[in-house]
Amino acid sequence: MKLKSTLALLLLLNVVAQAQQTPKRSSGKETVTTTQVTVKDEPKSTVNERTIKVESSVITNHSVNINGKAVSYKATTGTLPVWDEEGKPIAGLFYTYYERTDVQNRDKRPLVISFNGGPGSASVWMHIAYTGPVVLNIDDEGYPVQPYGYKENPYSILDVADIVYVDPVNTGYSRATSKDVPKEKFFGVKADIKYLAEWINTFVTRNNRWASPKFLIGESYGTTRVSGLALELQNNQWMYLNGVVLVSPTELGIERSGPVDAALRLPYFAATAWYHKALSADLQNKDLTAMLPEVEQFTIDELIPAIAHGATLNPEKKRAIAAKMARFSGLSEKVILSYNLNVPTDFFWKELLRDKGFTVGRLDSRYRGVDKMTAGEGPDYNAELTSWLHSFTPAINMYIRNELNYKTDLKYNMFGPVHPWDRSGDNTGENLRQAMAQNPFLHLLVQSGYYDGACDYFNAKYNMWQLDAAGKLQDRMTWEGYRSGHMMYLRKDDLKTANNHIRNFILKALPKPGESAKF
Repeated sequence: MKLKSTLALLLLLNVVAQAQQTPKRSSGKETVTTTQVTVKDEPKSTVNERTIKVESSVITNHSVNINGKAVSYKATTGTLPVWDEEGKPIAGLFYTYYERTDVQNRDKRPLVISFNGGPGSASVWMHIAYTGPVVLNIDDEGYPVQPYGYKENPYSILDVADIVYVDPVNTGYSRATSKDVPKEKFFGVKADIKYLAEWINTFVTRNNRWASPKFLIGESYGTTRVSGLALELQNNQWMYLNGVVLVSPTELGIERSGPVDAALRLPYFAATAWYHKALSADLQNKDLTAMLPEVEQFTIDELIPAIAHGATLNPEKKRAIAAKMARFSGLSEKVILSYNLNVPTDFFWKELLRDKGFTVGRLDSRYRGVDKMTAGEGPDYNAELTSWLHSFTPAINMYIRNELNYKTDLKYNMFGPVHPWDRSGDNTGENLRQAMAQNPFLHLLVQSGYYDGACDYFNAKYNMWQLDAAGKLQDRMTWEGYRSGHMMYLRKDDLKTANNHIRNFILKALPKPGESAKF
């Protein structure tokens, strides 16, 4: 007992010493920061350890200017347990929780729960580049600059909502407690949704947020995750949401194989070709959003039926369809015919700028890459992802340790080992529809980048058409497009616009005083 008391005293003295220091953001702006460490059970620091503590927290206090107004906030960084069926901890999930500190009534304060995707990706992307109080030190189009770092985010949604960023198991600093814990507990569509819903219940209970209006936001595979969570939270945790935000959504388990899958790529091809000035003058002279409706109509009304005809399609009609595809895509009619009107996206990324010696990026086709050989059916690497890791990885490691004061020798997994991932039973689009049908308060916002080739904007629109084929939920569904890619917020203009769309969505989704949840 005496030894434990001595260790506790030493830790307390260390905390006091740290709290007396004023960390500086790499932008050079000072922030008033105080630190408080919460220690569970054993009074040991997490430094010099590479094992997860299922419960830990560090609290710091800050201020940020959002839309010209100072917002004071508290950041809690730490871990909370994932429980098994017997109530034993099987993992510790790392999270960062931002709370505005000048709020009088926390019960009315919206809470946004944020996930990224992969699967196997940490929450870093939206955390330090989109909605949080700091953003990357990058140029206005999203390209890395040095020195690496972060700066204030003047467009953060922290002025209207508290935010918690969650890292699923094996991402960020989140880990299972033992190698003996079955991977099937975490790594699959259904398992992921189930354990994260339980964890959210723990987080909301521990932080006394049951009364707060709640929103989920997910990016990429995170959209699969939060679409499933909307119903899982409602049916098995009895937690009802006010809104779900899907950033660059996946297919959400909605069927689109065969001719539909092949045809829906074309509007994305057209947007990318327009960006790289690969279209004919009459199309190139139109604005992007003025040009795309013609491509979209052709895709639905002509291209899907033509591909469906297969071998029965009249050769003359096939050539006419290929000619239109060539006009809209920047590819040659010959190439399109060689693929029987079904051009793979990886070939498009290789082919569009082949004569100029470049490839285009998968997640953001504004980015250009350089391959070893001009020949080939696909790019050597993802030009955009390499660029992003260039700036994100140093910044998140610096920010968590230096600004939020959470110190550990665990490696922060930008992408963690989560495979094989069980994709069976993905019915998440239907899960989201059911949740919206059962909960009149639940609203949906979808955000897409026109230059995203992995989760393209037209497939996101198709999701919404099929998710609500009866058209009964459309008044609670909104789609927004941006002139960037998968992470549309990396472009400065879109960072501001997209955050404003979320801000307005949150405020619109809050019921008026006394308003009942009924149809």
